[in-house]
Amino acid sequence: MKTAKMLGIWMDNSNAHIMELTSHNMETNIVTSAFTNEERKETLGASGEHVMHNKEQQQQSVYYKKLGDIIAGYDDVIIFGPTNAKAELCNVLKADHHFKDIKIEMQSADKMTENQEHAFVKAYFKNKL
Repeated sequence: MKTAKMLGIWMDNSNAHIMELTSHNMETNIVTSAFTNEERKETLGASGEHVMHNKEQQQQSVYYKKLGDIIAGYDDVIIFGPTNAKAELCNVLKADHHFKDIKIEMQSADKMTENQEHAFVKAYFKNKL
């Protein structure tokens, strides 16, 4: 029997903390969106709101693509965090047939420390180990 590969992702609009659950230690890797608040201010000041919105959408697509590439290697994924970014990512993934066999769930969660994130992921998957 194949062991399921489980992944936890705490995310907001600019950062995703990637945590693979194994029988060993859990490590956190961070994926960051290229569209920062500084870039938002620069783009808004130089080009206006319409250009800023288009640039933000393009950068978010790249961010979600990076996360999708990571998620594709797993069987069971929990995405959690404080913003709507998790729902946006889930919608992108559900629209892509490549993710149809991956169990992806999402839950709301506040900002957490790394230890709290690890505890959340372990608690979510505790009956699946």
